[in-house]
Amino acid sequence: MKVGIDTFGCHSGKSGIGSYLLSLIKNLPNSENISFELFGSVIDKYTYNSDLPHITYKTVKMFYKPYTKFIFYRFYLKRFMIKQRYDLIIFSRLFKVCPIPKSINAIAIVNTILSNVLKETKSKIRRNIILKAYKNIKHIITSSEFLKKDLINLGISEDKIYVIPNGIDHSLFYPTTELFQNEFVNIKPFAIKRPYFVYASKLNFLTKKHIELIKAFELFKEKTQLPHRLVLAGSEGKHADSIHKYVAKSKYATDIFITGYFPHASLRELYIGSDACVFPSVAEGVGLPVLEAMACGVPIICSKSGALSDLVKKNIPVLFDSDNIEELANLLEKISTDEDLRKKIISFGLEKVKEYSWKKTAMKTVEVLMALK
Repeated sequence: MKVGIDTFGCHSGKSGIGSYLLSLIKNLPNSENISFELFGSVIDKYTYNSDLPHITYKTVKMFYKPYTKFIFYRFYLKRFMIKQRYDLIIFSRLFKVCPIPKSINAIAIVNTILSNVLKETKSKIRRNIILKAYKNIKHIITSSEFLKKDLINLGISEDKIYVIPNGIDHSLFYPTTELFQNEFVNIKPFAIKRPYFVYASKLNFLTKKHIELIKAFELFKEKTQLPHRLVLAGSEGKHADSIHKYVAKSKYATDIFITGYFPHASLRELYIGSDACVFPSVAEGVGLPVLEAMACGVPIICSKSGALSDLVKKNIPVLFDSDNIEELANLLEKISTDEDLRKKIISFGLEKVKEYSWKKTAMKTVEVLMALK
């Protein structure tokens, strides 16, 4: 069985789905029964190319102009699939490349809340095309029960949805064995002064709740006068300008640090140097950053909306309403001053992340693919 994996729209590995693909292909098993070939633009050849002999990369040279992408997917994909001898194609971001022929034997990866994608799509025609593509595609792999429910609520058949949780790279995310005592966290080109809270997420949708977090941080600073800073680590997105403008006007602007794109491989150092990782997003379908922070032995607090609340015990007071600024400010104070609570959250997190690994994710994915042959 030969499987083609579409890499279009994954931002050269710098997005969430790009990181997912990089982690997945590193753990795909070498088997006589199944082989994999990624395909996409020439600029991504070395991003997703693998040293593994059973994983190859095919360059598609027409990926530079929007209309050629449309023509390729709508009219040439079937021919391309036959030429490359793919038995099945995995679409990483189907909503970016649809429509595709209904006859294609394909599976879509869903790591984002599709209903939110549809809300963000201004064109009604485009929304209908996207929804129809997910209803027509033969199979879907999604990363959480929350995302599965979202798909079912959109009228997508439950029978074709498989839930396979994302993994964690435990060689990259693990707790420190020594107490972190340095005044600064030095991650080139950054030198971040401690103590600080960190939120690692792209400055993209309003549902990421960056401005609500900043407001809560301002209230926390006003109330406690503690020396903490707030670090927002993530690449620029469509709402980045409004976030930058709000920070510039803030009374505590000098205590708010926006890093821009932050390498995934350096997140561990950023996490372990923090007092806590804060995740106010109400649009998380997976919650992978929460799990990665837990694996580093760092206390977390997160929104009770989306998939995040499914990752933590209800009897640990780490959940908050992202629109309740005062509640979040109080929780920031509690997580930075209550040592017993911190230890309890850290202990829970380290135990929880034992359930997740990319090897498990890859093996379960292959099992599903082989069953669909």
